[in-house]
Amino acid sequence: MVASIGPAKAEETLRTGLAMGADRAILVEHDAEVESLGVAKALKKLVEKEDIGLLIVGKQAIDDDANQTGQMAAALLNWPQATFASKVEVDGDKAAVTREVDGGLETISVTLPSVITTDLRLNEPRFASLPNIMKAKRKPLEKIAAADLGVDLTPRLSLVSIREPEKRQAGIIVSDVAELVEYRLMIVL
Repeated sequence: MVASIGPAKAEETLRTGLAMGADRAILVEHDAEVESLGVAKALKKLVEKEDIGLLIVGKQAIDDDANQTGQMAAALLNWPQATFASKVEVDGDKAAVTREVDGGLETISVTLPSVITTDLRLNEPRFASLPNIMKAKRKPLEKIAAADLGVDLTPRLSLVSIREPEKRQAGIIVSDVAELVEYRLMIVL
C-alpha cells in the first residue's frame, strides 16, 4: 500500500506508486501544507487503521527537506526505527537494515513492527510500464478527509525569513605553490 497526505493532485503520485506495484493507495486529502508532526500523526492513524507492521518513508520530504517525519512517526507509534536505509532484508519478525555511515556500512536489526526511513540508494530506479499504468487506473485509491482522521494538523511553525546566502568572493587561479604563498602574504600584509 502507498499513502500520501496533500491536495487532490497528489493522486497522480499515488497512481504512479500503483503502477510500480503497490496493490492499493490512500490519499489523506488536505489542501494546506502539513508539517512533519502532522504527517507523522496522520501516518500513525493510518497504521492503526490498516494494521500495518512496517512503515517505510523517505529520508526527507521534497517540500521541506526536514528529515523528521519517520522519526516522529516511530516515536508516536512507540516502534523501533532504522534511518537512512540503503538495504532492507525482512526475515520473520525482524528486519536487517544496512545504512551508509562515515566509516562504511552499518547493519542493524530491528524488531517488527518498525519504521524505516530510506536513502536514495535503497532501490534501483524503475519505471512503470504502459500496461501497469493502465492497470493502476483500476486499482483502489481510497480518499480520506484529513479531518476524518481526528488529527490536529494546525501548523506550529511560522516562516521567519528566506534569503539567499551572501555571495562569495571569486577564487583565484595560481600556477604553482610559490604564487599561492605570495598571494596569501599580500593579503596578510
